[in-house]
Amino acid sequence: QVNLVESGGGLVQAGDSLRLSCKASGRAFDMEAIEAMGWFRQAPGKERELVATTSWHGQNTWYAGSTKGRLTVSRDNAKNTLYLQINNLKPEDTAVYTCVTCYEGGSRICVSVTNWGQGTQVTVSG
Repeated sequence: QVNLVESGGGLVQAGDSLRLSCKASGRAFDMEAIEAMGWFRQAPGKERELVATTSWHGQNTWYAGSTKGRLTVSRDNAKNTLYLQINNLKPEDTAVYTCVTCYEGGSRICVSVTNWGQGTQVTVSG
């Protein structure tokens, strides 16, 4: 099992930028098995949505079309940390953002989620 701890959420204003972090930790066996990581978000009254993914050992990234190019996913393998940069925040970005580890495959890169974080709340005021 990989433990995922998100941070960086909070209450922000529309137009602000925010950088979320996800620190991964666990047994060496499980950490070495990470193939891809990504970010889900779930807004009030909506289904959970995969918004950004990245391969862990390659350079591939994927973004949901609903984010309209405002997201940037990045990683620091040495720190076992995944990041999500959100620019020009909008009220519709209000959601719980959760990072995941997953097997790599398909056009969305992240398939078959293997570990879930607890999530961090992002609230964007208009």
